[in-house]
Amino acid sequence: MKSERATDVRSHILDTAQRLIGAGGFSGVGLNDILAAAGVPKGSFYHYFASKEAFGRDLLDHYFGKYLAEVDALLADERVPARERLGAYWQFWRQNQERDDPEGKCLAVKLGAEVSDISEGMRTALKHGTSAIIARLSRVVAQGQADGSIEASRPPGDLAESLYQLWLGASIMAKIARSGDPFDAALAATDQALTGT
Repeated sequence: MKSERATDVRSHILDTAQRLIGAGGFSGVGLNDILAAAGVPKGSFYHYFASKEAFGRDLLDHYFGKYLAEVDALLADERVPARERLGAYWQFWRQNQERDDPEGKCLAVKLGAEVSDISEGMRTALKHGTSAIIARLSRVVAQGQADGSIEASRPPGDLAESLYQLWLGASIMAKIARSGDPFDAALAATDQALTGT
C-alpha cells in the first residue's frame, strides 16, 4: 500500500503532466520535462510508475476521474430539465476547448489520435473514459425524453454517442480553423438532433 506522501507526489506529477501534455502532446513532452516542472528528482519516476506507457494510462485515468466528477456535478440536478443540463455540458466543453490554459484542455481531444495507434493501454484508457462520458450523456438524454425536454425518439445511447462524436469532431476542427465556428455548427446540429428534426 502506498504512503499518503507517495500518493500526493504521484498526483502532483500527474497534475503537472496534464498541463504540459495538454499543451505539447504526449510525444512532445519528455519525462524529464515533467519531473523538472513537478520538482521531483529524475531518478524517482519509476518509483511512481512502472513505465512510460503505464504513466500514460495513469495520466488518462487521473484526468478522466477529475473530468467525470465535473460532468456529474453539471448533470446531477434533476430539478433542471435534462435538455438544459445537456446545454450546460456543451457550454462547459466549449469553454474548456477555447481556453488558452492547457490545464483545461480535453486529453481525449488532445491525445485520441496521437496515442491510440501507439499504445494499446492508453487507447483502452481513452475508450473507457469516453464511454463513461457517453453513458452519462445517455442517462440525461433518457431523462429528457421522459420529462419532454428532448423530443428526439432515437435510443438514448445512440443519440448520446452521436452527439459526443459530433463535439469531438468540432473540437478538432476548431483547432484546425482556429475559430469557434465549428462549435456554433455543433450546437446547431445538437439542437436539431434533440428535437428530432
